[in-house]
Amino acid sequence: MIFIRIIQAGFLRGVYCFLLISFSLSNTYGQPSPKFNVIAFYTAKNDAAHISFVHQANRWFSAAATKNHFRYDSTNNWSNLNKEFLSRYQVVIFLDTRPDDPDQRDAFKEYMDHGGAWMGFHFAGFALTPSAYPQNWDWYHQQFLGSGEYQSNTWRPTSAVLRVENKNHPATKNLPSTFSASPNEWYRWKNDLRLNRNIQILLSIDSTSFPLGTGPKQHEIWHSGYYPVVWSNKKYKMLYLNMGHNDIDYENKTNKELSFTFENEIQNQLIIDGLMWLGSRDKGIR
Repeated sequence: MIFIRIIQAGFLRGVYCFLLISFSLSNTYGQPSPKFNVIAFYTAKNDAAHISFVHQANRWFSAAATKNHFRYDSTNNWSNLNKEFLSRYQVVIFLDTRPDDPDQRDAFKEYMDHGGAWMGFHFAGFALTPSAYPQNWDWYHQQFLGSGEYQSNTWRPTSAVLRVENKNHPATKNLPSTFSASPNEWYRWKNDLRLNRNIQILLSIDSTSFPLGTGPKQHEIWHSGYYPVVWSNKKYKMLYLNMGHNDIDYENKTNKELSFTFENEIQNQLIIDGLMWLGSRDKGIR
């Protein structure tokens, strides 16, 4: 009987030690390993609306990373756009602009050509010649984005009703057929994306949005037309979203923030579903 009790005591001590070690390891390592790593590049120097968006985006993506188990880093050092640095990340985000340095551009193209993933917002697609951001990168604007140069925009930043053009894409599968987006400055492009066989238009502005914009200039108010706002390119794992311009009180010169891009749950669903697709290992859908 004494021998049996000794064995039982030893067994219980073993179980206790195992549980203690397991608890210790759990506390040491915390959350599970991230599913994938994301790096966001930004400038956040010009235009208060874009700066406001960048700061909000960094907060929102950091919170989303904790909830959805991916790693989110951000940097305003564009010299990090090189092969060695990018090798640590499965997804690259351009929050508010694009690289201008030829070596950085080459490194990004190589990254995408070899299976990298990318999400770009609003001003990341901008190019206008002549301007401080001329269209001097044909691969990016003509082939990768397919949109070519910027042509015009609505003003003031206002909400628009968006229509889902493709419900079969992972980024749009959880969206209703139409929904109201956050206030935004909407862009019009030189190229008609419907004519590009590589482009998958995922969302466009629904006709019920018109007139879109309030002016004061009449050409800043759209009354008709077809305007894609979210699309992908079948040759790459990428997603461009025209959202990314918060409303700012420029008129009264207060620079007060009047709207926030990430205060829209349906639109947020689009962004997080798109990002989770980009970070997945699924190569079958582009």
